[in-house]
This record gives sequence, C-alpha cells and structure tokens, in this order.
Amino acid sequence: MLGLNKSRMNYLEKFQQMIDKYNAGSRSVEIFFADLVEFARELNLEDKRAIPEKLTEEELATFDLLTKPDITLTEKEKLEIKKVAKELLSTLKQEKLVLDWRRRQQTKAAVKVAIEEALDQLPESYSTETYQRKCQEVYQHVYECYLRLDSVFTPPQLVKILNHVERVHLQNRLKGELKGDVAKIWCCSRRRTDEH
Repeated sequence: MLGLNKSRMNYLEKFQQMIDKYNAGSRSVEIFFADLVEFARELNLEDKRAIPEKLTEEELATFDLLTKPDITLTEKEKLEIKKVAKELLSTLKQEKLVLDWRRRQQTKAAVKVAIEEALDQLPESYSTETYQRKCQEVYQHVYECYLRLDSVFTPPQLVKILNHVERVHLQNRLKGELKGDVAKIWCCSRRRTDEH
C-alpha cells in the first residue's frame, strides 16, 4: 500500500505507535487486539478507496498529494482536482516521461513545466504558496516513482523494454571483456611461440 501511495505513511506511523504502546505495557492484549482489528478495518477501507473515488491507484496517489494534509474542499473542487490528476498523468505518460527522462536537464524541466501547467487548473482555494508546494511535492513523487524498474508506477511494457536494454548492455559488456581476455590469451600464446 505504501509503495502505491506515500500519503498513506500515517498508517505505518499509527501501526508503529500501537506496537510501541503495547511494548511499553500501556495496552493490554485485549485492547491491543481490538486496536489491531479496527486498524485492519481502516486499512481495508483505504485499500479500496480508489474505487468509490473513481480513480486508479496512480491517480489516487496524485489526488492525495494535491488534497492532503487537511485541505478543506467542496465536492465540486474535489471533482476538479480529480480531473487535474487524471489529465496530468495522461500528459506525463504520453508526452513527457521518456526513457531516462531523469538524466537530462531538458526532460526534467519539461516534466516540471507540465506539472506546473496542469496544477494551474487547481481551484481558486489554493493559495500561491500551496500551489508552489504542491508542484514540488508532485514533481518529487514523479521523480521518485516513475520509470524505475522497481516502481509500481512504471508501465509493464516499459519494464520489458528496460530489461531488454539492460540485458543487451550486459551481453555487450561481457562480449567486450571476453574479447579482451581472448586477445590477452592470444598475445600470451603468440609471445610464447615467438620465444621458442
């Protein structure tokens, strides 16, 4: 769950606090068990929250970044933010998140500008300071989570391409090292025949 949405970190903190209280002796086994059951119920609801919000897990993570912590919004504003999250991810995935986008300054800047332009559509209730903070948070999320092989956000077809590129690179490196070793052996054997 945390891998999909970092705004769920409070669940990890809550769980750790429950364990700490129990270990400190301030909770009996019965109370701790009741707390665990309630916590499991909350986790189950959170795990399924994307469905009633009509968002994918990916969109929900962006939506949460834009609405948490404690930004009071009307239902109309929430709908606007959902639309912004969907459009932003669509733009990034179709146009901006190219292979190795994090390595070149130009592509990183293009991603940042795309985020700023999309978040420009946030409701008027977002102050300039909040807008700037949200732009930075979303950019950081995208930078950390997109187009890494171990990321749940990386599209499966891109993972296949990246794995293939990595495999070919490794094969070429091994061939180069093998050629070097063969050349060394050939030179050594040549030297021996020249000496005799």
